[in-house]
Amino acid sequence: MRRLLLALPFALLPLAIAHAADEHDHEHGSLSAHEHGVGRLNAALDGQTLELELESPAMNLVGFEHAATTDSDKAKVATVRAQLEKPLVLFNLPKAAGCVVATQELESPLFGDKPDADDAGDEHHHDHSEIHAHYQLSCSAPGALKNLDLANIFNTFPATQKIQVQLISPSGQQGVEVTAKAAALKF
Repeated sequence: MRRLLLALPFALLPLAIAHAADEHDHEHGSLSAHEHGVGRLNAALDGQTLELELESPAMNLVGFEHAATTDSDKAKVATVRAQLEKPLVLFNLPKAAGCVVATQELESPLFGDKPDADDAGDEHHHDHSEIHAHYQLSCSAPGALKNLDLANIFNTFPATQKIQVQLISPSGQQGVEVTAKAAALKF
């Protein structure tokens, strides 16, 4: 059941992107999978388990997408990684929900992870580095999760202008585009 629940946001995401592209084609051209200023979040609440998967161009989070070679760039990457390692703060989850991090995984070429196989042969493709963060949280009182508040993401990473969210919760599923001015959505 959990795998089906978690797969659903991924199944819906192409529909949401296609819909957004249809709405904006005449204005901005096609919506690409890697668009600076735009992040993606898949969230699913199943019983006491909250799964969150955040994907973002590195530009939104660290301010660049090239390999960190200077001390300044390395420090920025380390700072961003430390911020991403605190999902309870980043997603502003209420203490009353009793959520604890069960697992978390951060991936990016900037963190020293290997580039994708199709990236390896293209030395210019590093200009499109992404950061992926996957969290599985166990919440003792999931009923206290009334809203998913992304304000801290926008405050922490101001280059992020909008986040395309696919959310599945006991009240249903929704696909929403969230901005800093309207950063919360109901579970």
